[in-house]
Amino acid sequence: MTQRSAYVTDLRTLQSECTANYIRLTRLLGELEEGESREVELLNGERRLGALRLHVEELAPYTSIIRVSQEGILDGVIDSPRMRVHLYHDVRMAEVTDFQRRRHFDGRYRYPNAHMHQPDEKLQINRFLGEWLDHGLAHGHSLDLPQLP
Repeated sequence: MTQRSAYVTDLRTLQSECTANYIRLTRLLGELEEGESREVELLNGERRLGALRLHVEELAPYTSIIRVSQEGILDGVIDSPRMRVHLYHDVRMAEVTDFQRRRHFDGRYRYPNAHMHQPDEKLQINRFLGEWLDHGLAHGHSLDLPQLP
């Protein structure tokens, strides 16, 4: 019988993902102020798939909190993804701290566990955010109108 080794958190990969997500989010947010939002319409050719919504909940010199959600064609049928992301400006990293109303994710979990989290759940959630933001950057169009003087 072979013994399984315990999962070891890959901090380098997690930190790389959080750094890349910081860059993605700051590109999408632009110069938004606290309380403001930006919607990025997601398209597949001419077909509208929904909108990625970024809302600045808190804006501070070292930490900001952004709510990221999506509305789309399956609203009411399935729960649309939503998360809260902390941006740490001093280290230029963004970390998911709340996903689908669940807070605090450990760096690793024993498997199986009561909530059926994957051993690398925290990395997977931050990777999902990265893929989501990449899609918005590649296929999205801002619904914000230009500011008039």
